[in-house]
Amino acid sequence: MASRARPRAAGTDGSDFKHREKEASHYQMSASSKSEIKKLTVVHFFIWILVAAQVVVSHLNLVSHDLVAMPYQWEYPYLLSLLPSFIGALAMPKSNISYLVISMISAGLFSIAPLIFGAMEMFPLAQQLYRHGKAYRFIFGFSAVSVMYLLMVIAIQVHAWQIYYSKKLLDAWFNSTQEKKKK
Repeated sequence: MASRARPRAAGTDGSDFKHREKEASHYQMSASSKSEIKKLTVVHFFIWILVAAQVVVSHLNLVSHDLVAMPYQWEYPYLLSLLPSFIGALAMPKSNISYLVISMISAGLFSIAPLIFGAMEMFPLAQQLYRHGKAYRFIFGFSAVSVMYLLMVIAIQVHAWQIYYSKKLLDAWFNSTQEKKKK
């Protein structure tokens, strides 16, 4: 072992590090997946804030409906999409597998499903905008269909990546518990 006050031990050039213990791969995978999920949760929270702001502003008539359109039907169930992220956050500190599984399933129900429904709900309006150039709902002067489809594309990617990293995290945690049971 090297000391700060003394020179390096004779006969070693510093290349004898390969025998040292390394961090197990499932711990590395767990740490990196947790980090990615936390970043995606922050992005999801910003998307949720945008949708919630539109719903609140339009229902409380804070601005005219010409400026911010009434929400589409899919936006109401999407407001529940914060629930899976919250459950996932509860799973992280103690590596709780059951909370993570509940988070993944509810992400499909409360996040992905409303977005798919919204894509189908808004498709005729998008088709009308594309073919005839007519839009009837606006958000700050932009076509509400265009703005919401842009938001949906980003949200679908965020939720898909959240589920992907949750699956990787679940695999890492499951492998970790299986190794503990073998010992």
